[in-house]
Amino acid sequence: MSGNGNGNGATGGGNGAAGREPSELLALATAIVERAKPNEEIEVACSYGRSTSVRAYGGEVESLTTAENHAIGVRVLVDGREGFASAGTLDDDVVSAMLDEARDNARFAETDPHVGIATPDGVEAVEIDLWRDGVESTPNQRKIELALELERRVNDADPRITGVRVAGYGDSSGAFALASTSGITAATRATSASVSVQALARDGERTQTGYAWDGGREPDDLDLDRVVGRAVSHSVDLLGSSQPKTGTVDLVLDPHLASTVLGLIAGTLTGDRVLKGRSPFVDRVGETVGAPSLTFLDDPTDPSSLGADSHDGEGLACRPVPLVSDGVLDGFLHDSYTGRRSGAGSTGSAVRGTRGLPSPGLHALTVRPGEGTLDELIAGVDHGLLVFSLAGLHSGVNPVSGDFSVGVEGRMIRNGQLAEPVNECTIASTLQRLLLDVRAIGGEVTHLPSGVSTPPVVIGDVALSGAA
Repeated sequence: MSGNGNGNGATGGGNGAAGREPSELLALATAIVERAKPNEEIEVACSYGRSTSVRAYGGEVESLTTAENHAIGVRVLVDGREGFASAGTLDDDVVSAMLDEARDNARFAETDPHVGIATPDGVEAVEIDLWRDGVESTPNQRKIELALELERRVNDADPRITGVRVAGYGDSSGAFALASTSGITAATRATSASVSVQALARDGERTQTGYAWDGGREPDDLDLDRVVGRAVSHSVDLLGSSQPKTGTVDLVLDPHLASTVLGLIAGTLTGDRVLKGRSPFVDRVGETVGAPSLTFLDDPTDPSSLGADSHDGEGLACRPVPLVSDGVLDGFLHDSYTGRRSGAGSTGSAVRGTRGLPSPGLHALTVRPGEGTLDELIAGVDHGLLVFSLAGLHSGVNPVSGDFSVGVEGRMIRNGQLAEPVNECTIASTLQRLLLDVRAIGGEVTHLPSGVSTPPVVIGDVALSGAA
């Protein structure tokens, strides 16, 4: 239910202590809603979270952090005016003061005819089990050992590895609940775990880096072999890299990089961006915006996705939301506010942190697979670039115009074979052009920690800027 503020599932959970179980949080939210005055709409969101973070360096534990938190947010709406207040505790006196503060904030807010809490829309929630006991039952010593093992295995994997910048383990568990005067009640819990590492390989005076990560619902889901392999290969394969010649290439994106690019594009398909005219796809519903082979949707109902969830950030049932089908733009992601303003209605796509207001966003982007493995896609490229990393995404991508220009590292592809490593170069296009120039989509879908589920992708005729 997006109670952790990242748009993926609510961090859930608890061990039975007060305010940790979803049912306890829901009871608190419902009790506050019952204090609504006759002319008020009230929505209450409560959450509990627990997290562990381990960082390893030089064969020792650099840091071990555990944290617990409660949070609550209250929206009060009166005659089209909205007030919001939040707190980091569930203490009775603080909660009462926060409700008063939200009411005061509503008094001074501007009237907006579209503002309001979500109302039931008849869509039934798909129940998804997002909880695994392994996060809370695994002792901290084992979590420390995972980070240390990851660092050690990277160091031992190849003689060209000179060190590890950082190796880490992290997890979270918690619960989220929401109730409102419109009759919506929802509660869920979830867990997650992840590992990450940055490998270092030295080439004369230059150090090449390779970053890799993996995520799952619990520690046993984590694939250290895959993380070690990716981090090591991406660092050592860049040894001896140089600036390529300027030209045009076909980009080959493995699932990690495909998720980055397609996630950026899908992030422009939200109702708030569209209503503000800040998306390159405004007024293009029903038009061809991508290659005929390209279909993607936001599908939080897929339990295999780490972005899966049963309810959105306003308590509405999550549902599959088509975005692009066979290259044609289907529509946009809406919460209740943008759904009212646009006339399209909510798509169950509200995301939020408990201490913030909801907004439309992605939960679990899913790309329809095609055919072939990553190696088979590479074999089908005459002149291209297998991308290892993208740099400058925040400054190099304009989500309004769609202009796209970012730094890139990787290995050239010549006649279907991997060739020399390259760096100190950029690729340039537009988000609109990238969708239209999709040449091939692989058949093996990877479910990534970000919640994106995608196969590898080939994008044709991308400008590569390097040496003259």
